[in-house]
Amino acid sequence: MTHNAAYRRILQKMGYYNYQQGLIFRHLKQEGGWNSHLQNCRNFILKAVSLEKPRKITVLGSGWLLDLPLKEITEYAEEIRLIDIVHPPEVREQAGALEHVSLAEEDITGGLIQEVWTKAGRRSVFNRLRSLDNVRVPEYHTMDDPGLVLSLNILTQLETLPLMFIKKKSVIDEESFFRFRQEVQKRHIDFLKKHRSVLITDTVEIIKDRSGNLTEEPSLIVDLPEAGYREEWIWHFENTRSDYYTRRSDFRVVALLI
Repeated sequence: MTHNAAYRRILQKMGYYNYQQGLIFRHLKQEGGWNSHLQNCRNFILKAVSLEKPRKITVLGSGWLLDLPLKEITEYAEEIRLIDIVHPPEVREQAGALEHVSLAEEDITGGLIQEVWTKAGRRSVFNRLRSLDNVRVPEYHTMDDPGLVLSLNILTQLETLPLMFIKKKSVIDEESFFRFRQEVQKRHIDFLKKHRSVLITDTVEIIKDRSGNLTEEPSLIVDLPEAGYREEWIWHFENTRSDYYTRRSDFRVVALLI
């Protein structure tokens, strides 16, 4: 499934194409600084897949496949479906060379992108959105059994671009934005809890300023589900070539088999 021209224009205006390119550029800029995090993700997925032995795997937020051992998991599952809002050409090429792998371009928030555009897209400085009460946060769903669901470093990112767009089009208090973020994260977890799932997500950003002072800002603001298996590690997110006059950041990451 691919998007029509009108929807692609919405994605462009809300920054999705630039955001996707920005992720790979940031990864390259870190000159291998993400390697331990990405390897931890891949190792956890392989452990989960070897334990579950699923016939089908659905990947939410497949991105650039940096954190997904795609070729390896094809040895376990008969069907693998990669879902993201857009797929880079390089990913299409890589997936196309593998049997039993299909791609789908879908909004894994369940339609929040269209909802935000409908409610805020045509507003101007003279007609700003003044409340989020009428912005519905949906839950993603699939038409068939997704098998083992993998949610890869996407939970705390689902809110990012919709929230940035709303902030440009509204005069709304921070408490309302916080509740909006909570609802987006909760809806994603609600979907994962309905299926056997792997959830890998950052939970806290650890910020080091130029004086060496550390502060922590939660990126996950809802409760995690119970898990049969769990691992944690630090993602050295921005250490190489960061602005030495401002700050560097790491993330605490948790991986769960739900």
